[in-house]
Amino acid sequence: MPLYECTIIARNDVTQQQVEALADVIATQLEGEEGSIQKREYWGLRSLAYRIKKNRKAHYMLLGLDAKPASLNEIERQLSLNEDVLRFLTIRVDAIDEAPSAILSRKADDRERGFRGPKPAGRFDSGRKRGYDDREEFRARDEGGERPERGGERGPRGPRSELAEAE
Repeated sequence: MPLYECTIIARNDVTQQQVEALADVIATQLEGEEGSIQKREYWGLRSLAYRIKKNRKAHYMLLGLDAKPASLNEIERQLSLNEDVLRFLTIRVDAIDEAPSAILSRKADDRERGFRGPKPAGRFDSGRKRGYDDREEFRARDEGGERPERGGERGPRGPRSELAEAE
């Protein structure tokens, strides 16, 4: 019989046990027609790339199926009628890989990494902490920049404008 991989995306309102029960229903349908589930992986509750039927997260499950095409059509029909299933995708494969999928192996790698040491300084942070007087504008003023006196050029409302001088 041909081999298939079916990925099912279920609503986040359902529990993991209900998603497992959905896979059990598929298994019982296949056993009645001489098929079987060779691989079953629950990927967990994951974020969706975009909203699907007002859901931002969903339960993912991968099934490796050994089934006849007619029984697969019936399974897909049942999945499309189920309100808990948001999306499903079934593809034909040459062989079902017994090793964990890339999703599960990546999760295992994340757990093994652990602590990597202190974080380096930010992209624009040189590590030197500057005080209030170390800023460039204050250094330029203190090194010889001229400060206007409180009389001559300044009026009660600030420096004179060119329009006031033209009058």
